[in-house]
Amino acid sequence: MRMPGKNVSKAELLSPDEVGLREELRANVQKLAGEIGERNMWHYVALDAAADFIEDSFSRAGLRTRRDSYETRGQPCHNIEAEIPGNRPKIIVIGAHYDSVFGSPGANDNGTGVAATLALARRFASARPKHILRFVAFVNEEPPYFLSGEMGSQVYARRCTERGEKISAMISLETIGYFSDAPDSQTYPSPGLGMFYPKVGNFIGFVSNVKSRALLRRVVALFRENAKIPSEGASLPAFIPGVSWSDQWSFWQHGYPAIMVTDTAPFRYPYYHSSSDTPDKLDYDRFTLVVSGMEKVIQDLDKL
Repeated sequence: MRMPGKNVSKAELLSPDEVGLREELRANVQKLAGEIGERNMWHYVALDAAADFIEDSFSRAGLRTRRDSYETRGQPCHNIEAEIPGNRPKIIVIGAHYDSVFGSPGANDNGTGVAATLALARRFASARPKHILRFVAFVNEEPPYFLSGEMGSQVYARRCTERGEKISAMISLETIGYFSDAPDSQTYPSPGLGMFYPKVGNFIGFVSNVKSRALLRRVVALFRENAKIPSEGASLPAFIPGVSWSDQWSFWQHGYPAIMVTDTAPFRYPYYHSSSDTPDKLDYDRFTLVVSGMEKVIQDLDKL
């Protein structure tokens, strides 16, 4: 599936600024997956500790934070939001779920997405954007809440709709830290897709449903203008396995354009949803290049 922009063939070296970003990302993943560890409703103390860490990280960056709370299984749980005001009513949401699946410390899934969200929020903290920028850490993406009304992002998106908010783009950062140069390291949910996409898992993926195709193409084009890592994009029917597998799904249910940024998770990452999803498994250099590229995407999206 042809995407706009010129793709690079391999990852490039980090700049001095990106070296600093890499260590920031590494520290955030280590905090979430190495220190806090498994975090979900069955490990509620850890889930709450992760929420506190995220809120504190936003606050230390000088951002105004808000807890978007609801109750499930008799316990309060929280989406954590940091907002940067804009001079337009339209909103760009950048988000990632912070819970981990049962039995996993969740380094790649989804400590990487949260670490990226925190780092990006800090970089935009002093900005004066045109759009309202919202950085959100969502709770309860993993089963049994997955693709349900109790999924944290579903609660959040529903409340956005009830408030009449105009979200022009939602970007879900989902499992973005594993890359491989080995032959046949990349698989796909449908055999036919392998005819059009690489067999080596050295790229970052951008995925949307068909209705969000325009946003997907715009983001891929903007990413490729500055990116130092290969990228691929796919706008596919939501019923294809993997297409709906994160928080972008919740925003689709309410008519908002949304995409997922991902290393493709189980179609590449051998430690997906396992106890071995630990911080040492990640490729922090290439993970950093993804986040650096997304910083420029957000800057350029805000100008449109």
